[in-house]
Amino acid sequence: MRTEPKAAKDKDIDGYIAKYPIKVQKILEQIRMTIRKAAPEAQETIGYQMPAFALKGHLVYFAAFKNHIGFYPPVTGGDDKFKKEKSIYEGPKGNLRFPLDKPIPYTLIGKIVKFRVKENLARAEAKNNKR
Repeated sequence: MRTEPKAAKDKDIDGYIAKYPIKVQKILEQIRMTIRKAAPEAQETIGYQMPAFALKGHLVYFAAFKNHIGFYPPVTGGDDKFKKEKSIYEGPKGNLRFPLDKPIPYTLIGKIVKFRVKENLARAEAKNNKR
């Protein structure tokens, strides 16, 4: 039987970020700003109890863990340089893990978001052309 209270579900990204130590809050906020810069039209939301951004479907999710920041979903495709750049952060199932004891690759996060925006817009366009 669970003795501790069940964690409240966060209603927005601000609530999610606020529950972490200041050092982690700063990283999460910088990731948030990096995503907003790369996809200014994207909508902030919470999905799977994580901060998320959506534009014509889900773009990306991110979450804080004890030793890393998780970044989802797995990104497939892209050129060889892009694949190599993200490969050093790949965790299980292709999701990315950014260790908290190393510099966070904000530039890579921006590239991933822009790549996902292109994927989502192309998928939405293809879907509209089928109609």
